[in-house]
Amino acid sequence: MSKIINVILSGGVGSRLWPLSRKSRPKQYLPIFEGKTLFELTIDRNIEVSSKVILVGSSSNKALAEPFLKKVEHDIIAEAAPRNTAAAIAFAAFHADPDDILVVTPSDHLIEDQQAYAEAVNQGIVFAQEGFIATFGIIPTRPETGYGYIEHEHNNVLSFREKPNEDTAKEFLKKGNFLWNSGIFCFKAGVYLEELMRFEPKLYNACEVAFEYAENLVLDEGHSMRIPSKSIDYAVLERSDLIKVVPARFNWSDMGAFDSLYAYFKEKGHKEDENGNIVVGTNTHTVFVGLSNCMMISTEDAVLVLDRNRAQDVKQVYEALEKDNSELV
Repeated sequence: MSKIINVILSGGVGSRLWPLSRKSRPKQYLPIFEGKTLFELTIDRNIEVSSKVILVGSSSNKALAEPFLKKVEHDIIAEAAPRNTAAAIAFAAFHADPDDILVVTPSDHLIEDQQAYAEAVNQGIVFAQEGFIATFGIIPTRPETGYGYIEHEHNNVLSFREKPNEDTAKEFLKKGNFLWNSGIFCFKAGVYLEELMRFEPKLYNACEVAFEYAENLVLDEGHSMRIPSKSIDYAVLERSDLIKVVPARFNWSDMGAFDSLYAYFKEKGHKEDENGNIVVGTNTHTVFVGLSNCMMISTEDAVLVLDRNRAQDVKQVYEALEKDNSELV
């Protein structure tokens, strides 16, 4: 009998949330969401709609994830080297039965309104049972430039769009038939593998070999590095004629940068001054003089002072530290 499996992807570092997020503890394992982690919230959210978890993530994340997985039946597929989402999902599909339905979710998203979430996922499961690949689009609330978009007509996808500039994002909102691309998917394992083989045979074959050579679901680096690095979007979604989109109304953020984290903290009543400045990570008395819309993020070994309008630029700080082999990453 086929199962509904929550495939959780947990391979990222969260470089835009440095210095909170590090290689040793990526953002999805930070207990800053009313005492819980995004990873734990992901598990809790999907217990209602699935019977098992398959975690696909880096070997270094395995120990961080295991304490949270005790509450569910689970398997962990440990990647020796990240090869993007098309490969990560393929490993989970190889590990499942062809008729198993995979609900693929990132581990670092914040989603609120469980009822609306369950309703959307259940609609996606119906599409998956019919042989489609379902993706979930969030009804936008602002002209966001940090997300990709899905142009749609009812449940049919017309196009996928890259992250737009502000003018284009405003135009998308005005047209009314564009959704934020959530990065959440639902399909039968066998259907995904068939489409991957159809469009990316080299990637499919390299994943199959790497998975066959895995020991206790731990992949080796040699075979992993032969896998082309492509996202599921480029490999399958933008090319398949089996795609359906579910317009969803649950509150969603990918928590990709400090502007998203600020919005969450503000909603939860985190203290800010009259100019919209906030402090994270310390109770030390802090005063912002002549500054507005800034954040100060303090850890035991680093301090970041950030203009929230430049939240995406934090990744450049992380990359510079990584290039210097700094212990701060």
